[in-house]
Amino acid sequence: MRLLVTGAAGMLGRDVVAAAESAGHDAVALARRDLDIADPAAVRAAFAAARPDAVVNCAAWTDVDGAEGDEAGATLINGTGAGNVAAAAPFVVHVSSDYVFDGTASKPYTEHDPTGPQTAYGRSKLAGEHTVAAAGDHAIVRSSWLFGRHGKNFVSTMLHLAEDRDGLNVVADQIGCPTFTGHLAPALVEIAERRVSGVLHVAGGGSCSWHELAVATFEEAGVSRTVHPVTTAEFPRPAPRPAWSVLRSTRPDAPALPPWREGLSTYLRSGVLQ
Repeated sequence: MRLLVTGAAGMLGRDVVAAAESAGHDAVALARRDLDIADPAAVRAAFAAARPDAVVNCAAWTDVDGAEGDEAGATLINGTGAGNVAAAAPFVVHVSSDYVFDGTASKPYTEHDPTGPQTAYGRSKLAGEHTVAAAGDHAIVRSSWLFGRHGKNFVSTMLHLAEDRDGLNVVADQIGCPTFTGHLAPALVEIAERRVSGVLHVAGGGSCSWHELAVATFEEAGVSRTVHPVTTAEFPRPAPRPAWSVLRSTRPDAPALPPWREGLSTYLRSGVLQ
């Protein structure tokens, strides 16, 4: 299969390219500098030249707080741009987010739960789901709390902060599913291979708080640090963070990822501690 990957220089995109090549596919990697997905003519031309069998769209506006000040800019990429990709692709696997939900649930969100984004970023991602669904043959994959080898993330930030701090304050009242991009990427390739269509939730198994993730990070890394649990209210951000971001799938054809702690361990053994 010839698999085209947009956003191929990003944390997830790089792992998707690697996963596609590892599976024996011909991967066409288009980074942001190679393709502006907000330009529909450029997207059509690039796809016509590459002639992919399927596309994994990892191109996205990911600055959650920045979107609060430029919702139109975020929606141009996450909404309109996603639709441009879907319209030009024979089949697209589009990556979406837990932020499309309101974050007030007490049980895991499934594919059947109503959306209700509370942030500009969440609204832009939901707009992308709508444009992708309207454009053609597609899979919309919602995931959450991504961390990986090729980009800044919560785990790498904790390790960096620990270099010159004995103790850290970390939010304990936000719960989600940490997802290792090294596990998510092969699942996205598998969805493209099988052309699994519709909305799917694919995230790390289990759930935890940011505080629990920080504690686990230091345990796995063999670093002794005190991690103090604090509330969201003590760390106000321009974009409110959802208190509950636990995703589960009810679909038997959705790939199941390993537990989040296994993803964390694999990530830390991949060379990030050197």
